[in-house]
Amino acid sequence: MTIHFIGAGPGAADLITVRGRDLLARCPVCLYAGSLVPRELLSHCPPGAKLVDSASLTLDQIEAEYVAAHSSGSDVARLHSGDLSVFSALAEQLRRLQRLGIPYTLTPGVPSFAAAAALLGRELTVPTLVQSVVLTRVPGRASRMPGKERLSSFAATGATLAIHLAVHALESIVRELTPHYGADCPVAIVMRASWPDERAVRGTLADIQEKLAAAPMERTALVLVGRALAAESFDESALYSPEYVRRFRNVT
Repeated sequence: MTIHFIGAGPGAADLITVRGRDLLARCPVCLYAGSLVPRELLSHCPPGAKLVDSASLTLDQIEAEYVAAHSSGSDVARLHSGDLSVFSALAEQLRRLQRLGIPYTLTPGVPSFAAAAALLGRELTVPTLVQSVVLTRVPGRASRMPGKERLSSFAATGATLAIHLAVHALESIVRELTPHYGADCPVAIVMRASWPDERAVRGTLADIQEKLAAAPMERTALVLVGRALAAESFDESALYSPEYVRRFRNVT
C-alpha cells in the first residue's frame, strides 16, 4: 500500500502528467483538493473508487484517511493543485506518514506560475535582463513569513517575482516594490490560468490597483512583477549563436 502524492497541475484537466493520470487510474482511493482541482480529473479514477474532497478536512482527518487506507491495503492517490514542491502543505503530511511508517511517492505537476506565464505569452527570464524567478507569498493566517523573507529584499535583486495568494495585499505590495522596480515596472495578475475562465489583468506598479479594482479577482490569483513581463529590447542568448561551441554543435 502506498500514498501517491500527485501534482494535478494548474487547472486544465489535460495538464496532468501521464504518470499522474496513470496513478489515478489504479488507486481505489483518491483524496483531492476540491476547491482547486477540477472534477474532470476524477474521471481518471477507477470505477467505484472512494473519492474524498479534502477541502474541508483538518490534517488529523486527512491522516485518518491515510491510516484507514493503509489498514485495508488500498493505494491512495492524493491530488494537490499545481506542483507539490511549493505552497502545497506537503511537508507536514509527509512528516506524519514517516512517523506512521506509511510509504509514499511524489509525482510533480505543472506549477501555477508556469501556466500564468503561458497565458501571458512571456518568458520570466530574459537574457541580460532577468535571470531569476522568486516564488513567494505574503504573510497570512495559515502561515507566517520568516523574518528575513521580505518582498523588498527580493526586489533589490531585480528578479521576476511570482507572489502567490497576495491579491488582497496589492496595496502594500505596490508600496514595498515601487522604490526598487520603479512605478513603470510591469505587473500582471493572473487568475485560474489554464481553466476555461482564466483571466489576466496587466498594468504597472503605478496603475495596477486601479485596473484590478475595475476587474476584481479571487484571493488565489497570482501576482507577477518584473521587467521580463514586457521586455522588448534585450540581447539574444548566445545559446543558438552560430559562434557558440557546445557538444551538440561544432563550429568550424
